[in-house]
Amino acid sequence: MTIDSNTALVLEGGGLRGVFTCGVLDCFMDRGIRFPFSVGVSAGACNGLSYMSGQRGRAKASNIDLMEKYHYVGLKYLLTQKCIMDFKLLFEDFPEKIIPYDYDTYFKNPDRFVMVTTNCLTGKAEYFEEKSSSARVMDIVRASSSLPFVSPITYIDGVPMLDGGIADSIPVEYAMNQGFDKLVVVLTRNKGYRKPDSRMPLAKIAYRRYPHLQDALRSRNAVYNRTIDLIEKLEDEGKILVIRPARPVEVSRMEKDIAKLTALYQEGYAIANSMECIHIPETTHHIKPR
Repeated sequence: MTIDSNTALVLEGGGLRGVFTCGVLDCFMDRGIRFPFSVGVSAGACNGLSYMSGQRGRAKASNIDLMEKYHYVGLKYLLTQKCIMDFKLLFEDFPEKIIPYDYDTYFKNPDRFVMVTTNCLTGKAEYFEEKSSSARVMDIVRASSSLPFVSPITYIDGVPMLDGGIADSIPVEYAMNQGFDKLVVVLTRNKGYRKPDSRMPLAKIAYRRYPHLQDALRSRNAVYNRTIDLIEKLEDEGKILVIRPARPVEVSRMEKDIAKLTALYQEGYAIANSMECIHIPETTHHIKPR
């Protein structure tokens, strides 16, 4: 596949399974591969931001290298922040102090980047592009990463939002509707994976004020599986390129095992590096690794 003006990159979420995506994107940066349009959900949005600013290794640092030092995943944060992860550290201290995010490079990047959230009022996906306000960028990516039941609702422009993966886990149809007829899709599950049926009994209690969100949560797994069916169909037809783990992933959404995380990152890098079918025209502008 030749990367051109009709090619889009789609990044699935998956919590800390997203270290696979970190490896893929670091490889892309090492190879100078860029896309005119990218869309990321949840962890895909987080990792995609570092890709868009050309900060090679930044996503790996935040997901793996600093995990052992800061221990930012745990039930204790449910008590202090009503969240399973230390969101203050991840979305304030990391980008502002510890591993500063290069907003200037991101804002000047001519390529489009979309982050997906779920609107709690409508239960529908919302798609945001932001290239001027650093505070709004962090609000959007925080909302996109706010897992239901274990994260507080995040407000964007006064509207309550949660994890984009609730309404649109893998936005391939959105990318195609934006006019892109060639897609590179990065998944964080192996081929053939499907989510089991789930009735989400807690949804009615936890989100009683948001009936449409309840509906979205109950249908989430079925929607995800239909999207995977579409992806595999398009892949078989040679219309899209899919990069995914080769084997069932042993890393959980809230994984703390550094060895497992590192192995999955390395797998992502190796698989992306083996993709000789990705071609870059001479006119393609490159990201310079930092």
